[in-house]
Amino acid sequence: MTDNVKSTTTGSRGSPVRIDDLAAPRFTPEIVALMAAAVEASGPISFTEAAVFAAVEHQTGLSIEHDAIGGFGDDDRFLTPLRILLGDLDEHAPLSAFGRVNVFATIVTWLSKRAQFGALLREHPEIHDVELAPPIVICGQPRTGTTHLHNLISADPAMRSLPYWESNEPVLSSADAAEVAAGRPDPRRARTAEGLWFLNAAMPLFQRMHEMTTDHVHEEIDLLGSDVSTQLVETIADLPSYQAWYMATDQRPSYRYLTTLLKALQWQRPAGLRWILKSPQHIERFPALVDVFPGATFVVTHRDPVAVTASVCTMLSYTARLRLDPCDPVDISRYWSQRMEDMNRSCVRDREVLPTERSIDVLFHEFMADDLAMVERIYDIAGQPMTEHARTAMRRFVVEHPRGRHGAIQYDLAQLGLDAGELRSRNAFYEERFPVAREW
Repeated sequence: MTDNVKSTTTGSRGSPVRIDDLAAPRFTPEIVALMAAAVEASGPISFTEAAVFAAVEHQTGLSIEHDAIGGFGDDDRFLTPLRILLGDLDEHAPLSAFGRVNVFATIVTWLSKRAQFGALLREHPEIHDVELAPPIVICGQPRTGTTHLHNLISADPAMRSLPYWESNEPVLSSADAAEVAAGRPDPRRARTAEGLWFLNAAMPLFQRMHEMTTDHVHEEIDLLGSDVSTQLVETIADLPSYQAWYMATDQRPSYRYLTTLLKALQWQRPAGLRWILKSPQHIERFPALVDVFPGATFVVTHRDPVAVTASVCTMLSYTARLRLDPCDPVDISRYWSQRMEDMNRSCVRDREVLPTERSIDVLFHEFMADDLAMVERIYDIAGQPMTEHARTAMRRFVVEHPRGRHGAIQYDLAQLGLDAGELRSRNAFYEERFPVAREW
């Protein structure tokens, strides 16, 4: 293979697949029809506060007045990024017709969660008194083993994590509560499964890069969407005003908001004694994390930056088909290769901010060589007991979820407008600091 083409072959099944429709996505007739129906049913989409709040009221049945959306926290702090985001979406984002429906629904879902959390907290102020044990926080670029590590630790019954169905609908509605009280399955799981069916049908190769299931452990980046302060916004499109606001803004208030959400989740569904958290945005927010989560243990994952950039840019170019028209993998990769370089620089700059006695650097090749041994090391630093029950659960997870079980992707930097040598040179500072094994 050339320097600019690489397959993910470790642990993979079947021949690697090269995605050949990044710039001109192909959908099955069924998905085309479903997307057209969604556009027709939604009517004209308006990215305005009035339209968004009206949709939130319709979705939740809550009246949006004074702090119903704010719930907790400062309204101006919350409304500022929302207004910037809505303006960017109208002015800069090349959204397709379905993309406008999709993104509008995402924002409404985020704010609906915020309104529901606010209502729950007003009804049960005792939630604020819930004590959170110092969490274990996984910090690392996407594609550096964070998902496998997150899932592996979450297999321990003593740890509290966020399954995908709960992330989608974290607050149990009165109607759903009645179903659960009657001994019937939680309806949120079925709705999550339905959404995943569409996701897998519209993007059948996505599971080769990042498997999504109803019960798989999800990162808290989506919860932070409820505060409209999350790196997840950047995956929608190139939104320059929002990105400038996000990078220039102290994220401590949003992380404090997150702690309140974690308390509410723990109060509503007690499960596990200690949270395991994970999000790629954490790698450039070390000072805020240390201040907001005193006593936490920090796990910083590292991998060959060329391999990581190729994987992330391919994945984000592929998922853009549900939002953008045109889909330009070169433009997307230009943006994200720079963002990932910036995130690496933040990591190198601020790594010493993390407490030495409660932090560990995890190199991808070492983790893949013996994942359970690495978890043992993390538990030792975190003071978390590695019980036989936990060890058995983790081993079972490894057996039931072998790496690459859905097949591999052949990454081609040329179709992304990237060059391996240039990426290597741009990220040399990172490799000088962290001895990652080169994969490209």
